[in-house]
Amino acid sequence: MNISQLETLQTISKTMSFRKAGELLNLTQPAVSAQIKSLEDEFGTVLIDRNQPVTLTDRGQVFLEHAEKILAIVEEMKSRLTDLNQNPQGHIVLGTTTSIAIQILPRVLSYFQDQFPLIKTTIQSMPSSQVTTAVENGTVDIGINYLSERNPNIESSILYYDTYELVVAPNHPMSGLTHTTVESLKDIPMILLSPDALGRKFIDQIFRRYNIQPNIVMELSSSEEVKRMAELNLGAAVVSKLAVANEVKLGTLKLIKVAELEMFHPVGVIYKSGRYLNSAMQQFLSDLKGMPEAQFISSE
Repeated sequence: MNISQLETLQTISKTMSFRKAGELLNLTQPAVSAQIKSLEDEFGTVLIDRNQPVTLTDRGQVFLEHAEKILAIVEEMKSRLTDLNQNPQGHIVLGTTTSIAIQILPRVLSYFQDQFPLIKTTIQSMPSSQVTTAVENGTVDIGINYLSERNPNIESSILYYDTYELVVAPNHPMSGLTHTTVESLKDIPMILLSPDALGRKFIDQIFRRYNIQPNIVMELSSSEEVKRMAELNLGAAVVSKLAVANEVKLGTLKLIKVAELEMFHPVGVIYKSGRYLNSAMQQFLSDLKGMPEAQFISSE
């Protein structure tokens, strides 16, 4: 049984003619007859009285009632699929770091949800080292994270570039400086991200390049924790520039330029290669990729 056969039966019931049904459906009369004969053979019953005018048998009437329900469901499905193309809807689970969730996503999501109120989003905050894994195993639909090594299982697109900066509390001994060198960091207490964080890996590469063994007094899992400890003057910290934009503006942290740290790190959107993208995900990815960099890095 297929949809075309059900449509043929329905049309015959309305036209009371194999020939007229064929004309409406753009089928030959033998093709119409073959479709009805196939249905009758499959269900072991006679559905149509072929005397003139053509009418449905009692069993044909019962069959038609159910066939019309099936056809109505199919039409509703087509309509809803069309609506999804015109008015994307659904649910997206986003995975990202606490810092990005706080600093970047509010501006992005407020715009997106104004435009597409039928799309709901859930944010799962996690260490940067876990975002790609969460995307790969399907725990989250889309990730926003620092991009590092190429992964054949992941599709990615760069959204903006971030840098890592040295910050200290206003009463820190180095707070009077505007610039320093990475060499000067080897003897001061340092607060850094945990070793598995992508941001920490960037920083460790710089230290290794200049043969520096930093005096690490504290390792924390997120930039939010790192900067809070720095505000308490428990040590100098190296943190994402975007993550400390508000604290620098308020004066609770002082930014000190370190030339050797002036490297741009791409932050991008990632999703699993080959996975089905529902209309909500398609729309979100399209809008996210189309946003100008200023949408992400603005301090407003």
